[in-house]
Amino acid sequence: MVIYKIIYSKLALKDAKKLSNARLDAKAKKLLEILKENPFQKPPPFEKLVGNLNGAYSRRINIQHRIVYEVREEDKVVRVLRMWTHYGE
Repeated sequence: MVIYKIIYSKLALKDAKKLSNARLDAKAKKLLEILKENPFQKPPPFEKLVGNLNGAYSRRINIQHRIVYEVREEDKVVRVLRMWTHYGE
């Protein structure tokens, strides 16, 4: 089994603190474990994003917040872009 390396953008690291304060960190950690094993695993469902986030994917943490990530297959890296809302705050 291939394990993907998870890297975080600066914004995602800031978002991690917000998740902890909102008590959503356990759910986010569970989703990150899934991404490590297979970023395209279903369930839970994911969405391919369009527009300025074209090429990225998102998975729901809850009704409002998402983990937004990109996958680099060539070097087995998942880059987490955001872990809060990707809508206007």
